[in-house]
Amino acid sequence: MKIALDAMGGDFAPQAAVDGAVLAAEKLADSAQIVLIGQESAVRPLLEKYGAAAESLLLVSASQVIEMGEHPAKAYQQKQDSSIAVGYRMLHAGEVEAFCSAGNTGAMLVGAMFSVKPVPGVLRPAIANFVPKLAGGYGILLDVGANAECKPEMLEQFGELGSLYAQYVLGIEKPTVGLMNLGEEEGKGTAIAQAAHQLLKVNPHIHFFGNLEGRDLFNAKADVIVCDGYTGNVILKMAESIYDILAEKQMHDPFFDKFNYEAIGGSPILGINDNAIIGHGVSTPEAICNMLLQGYQMAKSGIADQIKSTFKS
Repeated sequence: MKIALDAMGGDFAPQAAVDGAVLAAEKLADSAQIVLIGQESAVRPLLEKYGAAAESLLLVSASQVIEMGEHPAKAYQQKQDSSIAVGYRMLHAGEVEAFCSAGNTGAMLVGAMFSVKPVPGVLRPAIANFVPKLAGGYGILLDVGANAECKPEMLEQFGELGSLYAQYVLGIEKPTVGLMNLGEEEGKGTAIAQAAHQLLKVNPHIHFFGNLEGRDLFNAKADVIVCDGYTGNVILKMAESIYDILAEKQMHDPFFDKFNYEAIGGSPILGINDNAIIGHGVSTPEAICNMLLQGYQMAKSGIADQIKSTFKS
């Protein structure tokens, strides 16, 4: 199995990418090979400094870089030899089983939509993130930024996508699904939320709990939390700020330490034909390593095939 990494993606690339790749290669030594994609002149010297520790890593040359501030669609189209475009071509061709990048989020979404493409039947792919639970483990929150405005049918599909990920990757046998809303009662919320509730309630592929309030995010009511990308992104950034505030005050707790983005490493794009993960722009080597490990777990679980099979039926 091969897991690819955009070596040029992120504020601290390529150094953080190489450092994280070496860490992941050690952990996956008997299971998968890490493939670095980037400018050889920048990446090769960093690998050589590691000596034997980096011998298992494969470097694929990509002459161009999509910078963080570039227009995603235009840059992806014009820079076909960028590390992101090359990574998606390799993923689409089956040369790697997962592709990870801490680079331009918009370009990663463009590549997902126009290279590997959405699974037939999926209205819009979603970006998912992970929610630590007070009882232990993680739940999954989606969407967290790909779709700021959603139709009820999209929210229903997010419930299915999240359930499949929770079952096959997180190992939750019968994941429960909740709809983030401003009240628990069935009739609460906007017209879109109310319509989504009715669709989720009768969907035979999921175990729907009902509406959730913000205070239910970390409890055991739902393993999968469904919301539009606008709401999800606000929740995600607020959670990150809680960790930052506690760290600044030198307050540490095992539960709140899970709010640190490094613990998971990245956010999977669900609903596309292959495995792609978007990392934080400020990803450290630890975050890069964990993103690659997550990519391996996704590929090993066969989640993309599970999603294709579900939406085909």
